[in-house]
Order: sequence, then structure tokens, then C-alpha cells
Amino acid sequence: MTLTKKPESRPAPNSWGLAAGDNPWEYAPAPEATDHIHIEPEYGLFIGNEFRPSKPRKTFTVINPATEEPLARVAHASKADVNRAVGAAHEAHRTVWSKLPGRERAKYLYRIARIMQERSREFAVVESMNSGKPIKESRDVDVPLAAAHFFYYAGWADKLEYAFPNRDPRSLGVAAQVIPWNFPLLMLAWKIAPALAAGNTVVLKPASTTPLTAYLFADVVRQADLPPGVVNIITGPGEIGMELVTHPDVSKVAFTGSTAVGKMIARAVAGSGKKVTLELGGKAANIVFDDAPLDQAIEGIVNGIYFNQGEVCCAGSRLFVQESVYEPLLDKLKARLGTLRVGDPLDKNTDVGAINSAGQLAKVQELVESGIEEGAEIFQPDCELPTRGFFFRPTLFTGVSQSHRIAQEEIFGPVLSVLTFRTPEEAIEKANNTPYGLSAGVWTEKGSRIFKMVNAMRAGVVWANTFNRFDPTSPFGGYKESGYGREGGVHGLGAYLDLSGSGSNGR
Repeated sequence: MTLTKKPESRPAPNSWGLAAGDNPWEYAPAPEATDHIHIEPEYGLFIGNEFRPSKPRKTFTVINPATEEPLARVAHASKADVNRAVGAAHEAHRTVWSKLPGRERAKYLYRIARIMQERSREFAVVESMNSGKPIKESRDVDVPLAAAHFFYYAGWADKLEYAFPNRDPRSLGVAAQVIPWNFPLLMLAWKIAPALAAGNTVVLKPASTTPLTAYLFADVVRQADLPPGVVNIITGPGEIGMELVTHPDVSKVAFTGSTAVGKMIARAVAGSGKKVTLELGGKAANIVFDDAPLDQAIEGIVNGIYFNQGEVCCAGSRLFVQESVYEPLLDKLKARLGTLRVGDPLDKNTDVGAINSAGQLAKVQELVESGIEEGAEIFQPDCELPTRGFFFRPTLFTGVSQSHRIAQEEIFGPVLSVLTFRTPEEAIEKANNTPYGLSAGVWTEKGSRIFKMVNAMRAGVVWANTFNRFDPTSPFGGYKESGYGREGGVHGLGAYLDLSGSGSNGR
């Protein structure tokens, strides 16, 4: 990495020692190489360990959101293709996968995890090219965590009777899994790893804008010699996902995505007997008390909302600051935003990459305009955006009221609303004043205050003096309109098992 010092003559520095909008270092471009990446011009549906064209043959184009250039053409599945995929999964479950001892399933999962580690650079580059997220996030967060989930659940595959004592844990059958575009590979791992460990087979539908790492994973499935039909991947629009989750031979449904679609799925499968987990939207509160270490809190705030361009269900999009530290924290936060680098996702210096699609960018822009119209004060750092691609500046709003749309609706972009509070009780009331309940954060040096806040906040995950930290051993999920059920940990394993019986089957 090459650094070039700017001239010494600069305006008066702020509390960070930097002039407003000024960075004393310029970063030379450090692009990740792509010559080791091979993306096929066209991908079929992955059914029974083979890539097959859709019936009738129909495709759509996947683009790079940072350049708007096409990456590949991908099969557009039909209802007949859904039947083929579910049929292959059902047969594989009946004849092979559910009959394997847990220790044998574990070997396959370990093999997948090791191959993902060996091909981690390939996965990271394809993930950034297809989703728009910075390469350092794909490389350091998404891919290692995805592999870690397969390692973790491999360890449980032969210990189900110990995970659920005095039960008779049995696989459910075919799991229909529909995942979003913000964490394509990680969401795949969150869902496929526990499903396979529990003895189920899978039909996965990735988001139509980000299917490429799922197809790269399909190659890993073949490399790991999984029996045909254990993992199947189909692509297409939202209605194909609905065909999948409502299929009569599907026993388990797992969905991550918007609250609106989650409600549609819940209505569609109600009364069917299918086991369902839904991980939906969020509007997380990040609460900073006056005794918090401000510099540490600033980094947590930035990671909470600008990580992955704010395209995170649990993003800390509402910042509540105790009034006595509001001004110094805001000064530090604005200065920190001035150091964020927006641009090419494949540049290892980039902090904020591209929004995933033109449609999502338009939604972010529309909500930001509503914030301005409703009287909130906008701040954006001075930065030059690329001329092509779907980019948006890191943004924060002050003067926000609880009734503003930007304080109530999920923006799913790099936009932060800053509000104030005086007492812990006021912070709790404001934080819980949302239809969502996925996550939250608390910044304070007092342990007793942390426990009080955690117990009072209606959120599935509450981080203390950190934000957006994940581990395969920890369950994740929400309350209210953020969905139900948990993924990760033993809780996530139980979601893929029939635990209605007693005794032990030794599997």
C-alpha cells in the first residue's frame, strides 16, 4: 500500500486533528486481482449434482453493481423446475442422506468447510463482484464465517442426542431455503450447514441479483462428492421462491429477507405443518451513554451502519446519544465519516462499496429525500463517487424525530438517524418504539446498566460495547416484525429437527 503525504498547509484541525473533510493521507489504488476467477457465461439450475437448463429454457442477466457490466446469464426456473429440484431432494433424503450415520454426514460437512477455506480468495472476489461489498469485508468476514458455520455444524452432526437430551431428534425432510442479496454466501452457510447436519436435504433459491457464489458453492458440493440431490440450487424471481416454499413435499422453510415477503410466506404456509423460521427486517437502536469511551463507540457506530453499505438487517440505523455527550460525539462522528473511502469494491482500501441494485439505490434516495422534506438536517462527507455503478455517500441525519420515516422505516443503505435521550428509561422507550426487534447495541462502562438495558430491550440480539459481531455458536433472530425462530448455535440446529419424540435413535 503506497501512501503519499499531503502538503502541510491545511485549515484548522478538529478534535481528530483533521480539517473538516480533510484526510492527511491519500491511498494509492490497491485492486484485488481477478485473473484467477472464472465465471461461466451461462449457468443452469443445479439439480442432482448437475447443471441443467431451465424448462422452458429461459435466462436473465446478472450484473456487477459497481460497474453495471454483465457478469453472466443465469437460468430462470419455472414451476416444473421447482418440482424437479424438490423431487431430487426428496429422493436423496429418502434413500441416502437421512440413512447416513451422523459421523458420515459430518465428514462431508468438514470437507465442504476445508474446500471453502482453500478457495476462499475465489469466493471473496466473486462475492464482491456480484454484490458490491468491499473485498476486505468479503475476505475477512463473509467467507471465514461461512466456512466456520460448516465446521461448527459438522461437530454436531453425530451428537444430536446430546444436543437434545431425552428426545428422539429426526430429520424433517426437504428444506426450502430462500436467501437475500446482502450476504449471499454467509446466508447460504447459515441455512445449508445446520440442515445437512440434521439429516435434511436442501433446495436453495438465492436472490436473483446475487446467485454467483451459490453456483460456486455448487462446484464445492461436487468437489466434496456429496450424494446427488442433497443440495440443489435454483434461480429466478420472487414467485419462484413462493412456489418452492409452498411445495407439498417441502417440510421446512427458512427465509431471510423483507418483512413484507416474510408475511406473505407465513400466510402461504399457515396450516400446512411445515416448520418455518423467518429472519426479517430491522431498525436497530445503537445507544451511547455519557460514560462510554467515545472513540471506541465511534468505531462501533460506523461498523454498525456503514458496514456492507448499510445493507444489513441488524444495522444500527438509529443512534441514540445521551444529551451531555451529543456534541462531542457528533463532531467525532462527522470527522470519521470524512475518512471513509467510497468506491471500487475490489480495491482493498475501500470502506463503502456499491449498493446492490439500481432499485435499491432508488429506495435509499427516496427515503433520504423524505428525511430532508420532513425537516431533518443532512450531513454527507465530501467524496467523489464513481461515474458508473450504484453508489451512495455515507449519510447521517440530525434533528430527527421519532415520527420521521427515516426513523421508522428500514432504509437498507448507509444512512444513520441521530436522536438524543436523557435517562436510561427514555432510551429504552425510544429504542423499543419500532415494529422491529432484531438487534440493538449499548455503549457504557457500567455492567449493571448493560444488564438493565439488555433485559428491557425487545431485540433478539443486544451487543454491549461492540456491534455486528457474529459467531456460529450464537443464535440470531428477532421479535415482532423481525421474524421468529433462530439461526446459529444449537437453537439453529433444532429448527431443522423433529423433536416431538422421546428417547434416542443414536444418530
